Amino acid sequence: ASMLSLSLQSTSFHGVASVPSRVQPTMLFGAKASAPKKAPAFAYGLPGNFNALGGSELNWDPAGFLEGKSELEVNRYREAELTHGRVGMLASLGFLVQEKFHPLFSGDGGPAIDQIPQLPVWLWVVMGGGIAAAEAARINIAFRELDGEKLKAETALRPGYTPGDLGFDPLGFSKDLSADEFKLMQEKELAHARLAMIAAAGFLAQEAVTHATWGTVYGLPDF
Repeated sequence: ASMLSLSLQSTSFHGVASVPSRVQPTMLFGAKASAPKKAPAFAYGLPGNFNALGGSELNWDPAGFLEGKSELEVNRYREAELTHGRVGMLASLGFLVQEKFHPLFSGDGGPAIDQIPQLPVWLWVVMGGGIAAAEAARINIAFRELDGEKLKAETALRPGYTPGDLGFDPLGFSKDLSADEFKLMQEKELAHARLAMIAAAGFLAQEAVTHATWGTVYGLPDF
């Protein structure tokens, strides 16, 4: 009898230990387990993450500029990228045209970097005033006001501001576009802007080294 009692006690003990508890620790106190926090999309879903070669997302940030950055900080980076890209598109076009076509003043031709110091004073004044006016308008639209006491803005960009959206569309390219069509146009602008920044840097480097226009270097002296 005593052996039977020990056997039953042993079986009972193992039976209880072998059954896993189905009660979660958080459920004991009536609380639900929180779902894992979803990581934000790359660059918070901004356009420009399209891989033209493969058609998939690029997710390219080798220097880690976006790590640990808030959405407003990432938007500020995009604003800077678009601003420099638009200037790059104008600059690369200027290298192709301005070295031989300059109706606003009499130039001697030749590399653009050699013509810049020869520009007339009045043209410098006009260009400087135009650049200052454009930048003042962009700052007024995109950036927050400075705190009068701290002399510093809480964040650089205005909350809710879309990077690059300055409301300037005189030809109506973005009029009546769907959301997908507008995003595609943003992708195209970024692709051209990035290529133009590289092209403008290439023009500057080539003319600084060769002291000749791009046309002369490629056997087209008329350019």
